[in-house]
Amino acid sequence: MRHYPAGVTIVTVNSATGPVGFTATSFASLSLEPPLISFNIAHTSSSIEAMLAADSLVVHFLGEHQQHLAQRFSRTADERFTDRSLWTTLDTGEPVLHGTPIWVRATVRQLIPIGDHTLVVGLVTRVHDNTDDHPIAAPLLYYNGTYHRPTGLH
Repeated sequence: MRHYPAGVTIVTVNSATGPVGFTATSFASLSLEPPLISFNIAHTSSSIEAMLAADSLVVHFLGEHQQHLAQRFSRTADERFTDRSLWTTLDTGEPVLHGTPIWVRATVRQLIPIGDHTLVVGLVTRVHDNTDDHPIAAPLLYYNGTYHRPTGLH
């Protein structure tokens, strides 16, 4: 699957022990009406318990300028939220990463264990989009083990 390009997202949740987050390249839009999204989380992930217990989450669609965050959130869990200048908290409790062009808040609608992952289905309740007609950055892509930016075809 490393030869299939994917957009890079970071999923964040609030937990009893504080903020939890992880990099996810399995994000998908499932339905417009109602607005449903999905992503997978491995059963071996350090974030699995927090994700399974969460009522809501935020999915951040990363721009190319946020490669450092994608790398940070794919490493050791206890280092992900140590830099307080990188994030803030919504009034609903979920952590939100600064400078993210688009993020969506969703309530957890369904958790489906399948194989060695759990498919998370969320109902979108809030959308933050500051891209207008001119995005602040190109989307961050992951392909064949490295990060990329898309280039348009003419």
